[in-house]
This record gives sequence, C-alpha cells and structure tokens, in this order.
Amino acid sequence: MTPDELQIVRQAYAKQITAAVRVVDERVETAFAAVPREDFLGPGPWPVFRMRKAYVPTPTADPVYLYTDEIVGILPERHINNGQPSLHAFLISHAAPQSGGHIVHVGAGVGYYSAIMANLVTASGKVTAIEFEPELAARAKANLAPYRNVSVVQGDGSSVAFGAADVIYVNAGATRPADIWLDRLNDGGRLVLPLTTDLGFTSSNWSNMHLRGAMFLVTRKGEEFHAQWISPVAIFPCEGMRDAESEKALAAAFESGEHKRVTRLYRSDELPTEQCWVRGPGWCLAYA
Repeated sequence: MTPDELQIVRQAYAKQITAAVRVVDERVETAFAAVPREDFLGPGPWPVFRMRKAYVPTPTADPVYLYTDEIVGILPERHINNGQPSLHAFLISHAAPQSGGHIVHVGAGVGYYSAIMANLVTASGKVTAIEFEPELAARAKANLAPYRNVSVVQGDGSSVAFGAADVIYVNAGATRPADIWLDRLNDGGRLVLPLTTDLGFTSSNWSNMHLRGAMFLVTRKGEEFHAQWISPVAIFPCEGMRDAESEKALAAAFESGEHKRVTRLYRSDELPTEQCWVRGPGWCLAYA
C-alpha cells in the first residue's frame, strides 16, 4: 500500500470512529487522521485484543490492519493496551482541548493519543505525557520526538510535578482523584477521571463493566469542581492512586446504579451520606 493510499485509509478510519461515538468536533477527526498509528505500535504483525481469545495477531505487518476500531496490545503479556480509538475520540472531545492549551496526559503509554492531543493544542500549546512504566515511557519518548510541543516524563502520574493544566487526561483506573490533579487544574479546566473497582480490569465479564468503572468529566469553576458521568470504562489500574477504603466505597456505589446522577466533586467527606454517590477519605462525588 502506498503512503497516499494509507492516508486515505487513515482519513476513513478517523471519520468512522468519530461518527460511531457522535463526535461533532471536526478537529478531533482531523487529528486522528493526521497521526500514523503504526509509528507508535512497533513492528507488526500486531496483537489485537479479542476478549475471550485474548490476543490475535494481524494477518500481516501491513499497517492497514491498525485502522479499525480495535484495541492493540503494547505489552500484551501484561494486558497493557493501546486503547480503543472510538472511546478516546469520545473522551478527548469531552475534554475539549483548545489551541494554545496545556494538556497533562497521565498514563500516556506509547504516546499515540498524546500525539493526537498535541495536534489539537497546535504548536502554540503543549502536552506533558506522563508514563509510569519505564519501558513504555522510553518508547513514548522515541515515538514523540517529532512532536516538539510534547515532553515525556517517566514517573507516577499522581505525584509527578507539572505546571497548571487546561486538561488533565487520565488513562489509568484510580479509586479517587489525586490532589495534584485538582490543585493544578486551571479555572475552567477539565479533568477526565476514570474511577474503577479492583474488578475494573481483571474481570472477564465485560457485560457488567458499568458496575466496575466509570469515566467522569470534572470541570473546575473557581474553588468548585463540577462533575458528570460520561462513560463506563475498563482500564489498567493507576499506580499510586488506589486505596482500599475508597475502592470499597466505589464497589458499593456502583451497585447502587446512581453514578449518572453525580453533579459535584468535593474535597471533603463531610457531606451527608444521602447526598453522596461515593464518599472516601477526604473526598466525595455528590448529587448536589
């Protein structure tokens, strides 16, 4: 396949995945069409996640096989993946990155979605890509070298220092928001926050995913943090942001089925129980 033919495939892929999740921001489609996925996933054939069959290799190393809405393993022996493109298109559209903004990408993996967000903030903006796994951080640094507005940091995304951010995009399952994510979020900034139980990644029963993990969009308004549920999620656990007490509270909260009613995040656990969907040590997600 020629480079021109592959570009046509890439454009069709971008249009299909954004249409599948009703993304109306044309900039997101353009950004997905611009970034070659094969530049980030190493040499093919590539391991494609097939749930019950685990990983199945693509028929050949032709990169055309990467332009479907598939989850591809980046460390398949540990079940660490390059996530589903349509889900990321959906979440990125909710995060609404703007030209000139600063995005902090926690759990950047090999950098594919960091590159897409780098296109969205344009050359006047920047992306700080944080990855805990040293091997993946090294791959991301090499992959993202052509993107001059991206810096890669190896470390724990719940404690690594970073500057004030307009978007904090977390790609690993936490049991609570990290203080630094809330502290460093600019007024009007958005935090994409996956909260998961201990079964949010390990269970093989995908039909009950909505009872184990949820994506919330948290928007800062002065000293207030407004929150809304945006999607169910199953995602690799976030190193450094899992505590037993919050996990236990989350597991009980998901059983209630009331996560879609959440409107606020409080940095306090002093609200009455009946106002909270979940309440952990020093924080809660509440209905008002």
